[in-house]
Amino acid sequence: MPAHSAAWRWLAAAWLVAMAATLGALFIGEVMGMTPCLLCWYQRIYMFPLAAILGMAAFMDDRRGALYALPLALVGVGFAAYHSALVLQWVPVWWVPCGAGPSCSNQALTQLHGVQLPFLSLAAFLAIAASLCIHLRKTRP
Repeated sequence: MPAHSAAWRWLAAAWLVAMAATLGALFIGEVMGMTPCLLCWYQRIYMFPLAAILGMAAFMDDRRGALYALPLALVGVGFAAYHSALVLQWVPVWWVPCGAGPSCSNQALTQLHGVQLPFLSLAAFLAIAASLCIHLRKTRP
């Protein structure tokens, strides 16, 4: 297998994770009718463009797409990590992200056998960032 083809697979994997996360967020918000909290909105702001940027980059086999997407993924990791730490009560709760409506840290909103939404978001951003780092390393000029 050529090295270029193996590198493209990491870019495609990042795009598939971003698409799954985007479609999952849209399903939870639009079909299940659950209003996202403020931190969930911030994570959506960084996840939704990743699906478009990485899709175009994978389709065009363009390394620059990964370069543009990596900062978005890393900022998303930061928001998702902070949100997860709030849910785990590892950081002081001086600001409650979930306002009116359902809380994303509510046990009734767990997905995939009890995993809460902020943890799924963190896993998705980490998987995207790791895939992009591997892709960029394999395609280094």
